[in-house]
Amino acid sequence: MTDLIAQRTAAPISELDRGRSAAPGEPGRPGRGPRAGRRRGPAQSAWWALLFIGPTAAGLLAFYIWPTIRTFILSFTESGPFGGSEFVGLDNYVRLIEDPELLGALRNTALYTVIALVGIPIAVAVAALLNTAGLRGRSVYRTLYFIPVVTMPAAIALVWRMIYNGDYGVLNEMLSVFGIDGRSWLTDPSTALVAIAVVGIWAGLGTNIVIFLAGLQGIPDTVMEAADLDGAGPVRKFFSITIPLLSPSIFFVSVISVIGALQVFDLVYMMLGRSNPAMPNTRTIVYLFYEAGFSDNERGYAAAIAFLLLIIILVLTVVQFRLQKKWVHYE
Repeated sequence: MTDLIAQRTAAPISELDRGRSAAPGEPGRPGRGPRAGRRRGPAQSAWWALLFIGPTAAGLLAFYIWPTIRTFILSFTESGPFGGSEFVGLDNYVRLIEDPELLGALRNTALYTVIALVGIPIAVAVAALLNTAGLRGRSVYRTLYFIPVVTMPAAIALVWRMIYNGDYGVLNEMLSVFGIDGRSWLTDPSTALVAIAVVGIWAGLGTNIVIFLAGLQGIPDTVMEAADLDGAGPVRKFFSITIPLLSPSIFFVSVISVIGALQVFDLVYMMLGRSNPAMPNTRTIVYLFYEAGFSDNERGYAAAIAFLLLIIILVLTVVQFRLQKKWVHYE
C-alpha cells in the first residue's frame, strides 16, 4: 500500500516538471531561455546564405561569367554580312597569329603600359608630400589632384587636344618662351603615344594618391618615432621605412594600373582618329578589337582578340602575384 501511494504521488510531479519551464537561475534546475534548443538546420542556413550572396552572384554571372563564355564561343565563329554566324574552328586564332597589325598593337600597348607605370612613383611622392604634417591647404591639393578622376574622359581628351595642338596649343606656346620649337604632338608618330600616356598618368593620379594616402596614414607613429631616436633622416626614413610599409598599397596600385593600361581605348579613340598618320604607332589591342568588331563587323575575329587580351591580363596578374612575395612586406 505504501509503494502504491508513492507511485501515484510521484507521477503528477514528474509530469509537471516535464511540462513546466524552469526559471533561469532557479536552484536545482537548468536555466533555459524561451528559444533555447531551436537550431537552424543546414537547409535553412543555406537559404539565408543564398539570400545574401544571390544578388552578387547573379550580377557576376550576368555581366562577367556569361559574357566571357559567350565571347569564347563567338571566337570560333564568323559573322555573315547580313547577320548570323558560322562555325569556323580555329581560323580566327590562326588569322590572329598571322595578322601584322596585332604585333604592332601589342607593342604599342606594352609601351603605353610601361610609360603608365611611371605614374606610380609620382603618386607615391605626391602622397608623401600631402601627408606631411603642418602642410597648409592639404585638402585643397587633394581636391585638385582628384578632379581628373571625376571628369568625363571626353572633356579630358578635348582639353588635352587643345594643349597639344601644333598651331595654337598651350604647350608649344610655353616652349616658345624658352626658345624651343614645338611640334604636332598628336600627329607625330614618334610622340603621339607618349603624349597620350602622359594624359593617362595625369588622369589616374588622383586615384593612386588617395590609395597611397590611406596606406601612409596606416603606418604606426611609433615606427617613425623609433627611427627619429635612432637618428634617421627624412630620406632614410622614406626609403627604409615608408616604402617597405607602403609596399602592399604599391602592389595593389601596380596591379590595377597594369590592367587599366592594357585596356586603354578611350584616350586613343578621342584624341586621335582613324585618318591620323600616327595611328599605326598608337593603335592598341583594344582599339584593334574595336575596329574588327564595330567598324569591320567581324565579331568572331574581335572575340578572338578580346580572349587573347584576357589571357594576357591573367598571365601578367599571376606573375605579379608570384613576384610580390619577394618585395611586398605585410605587417
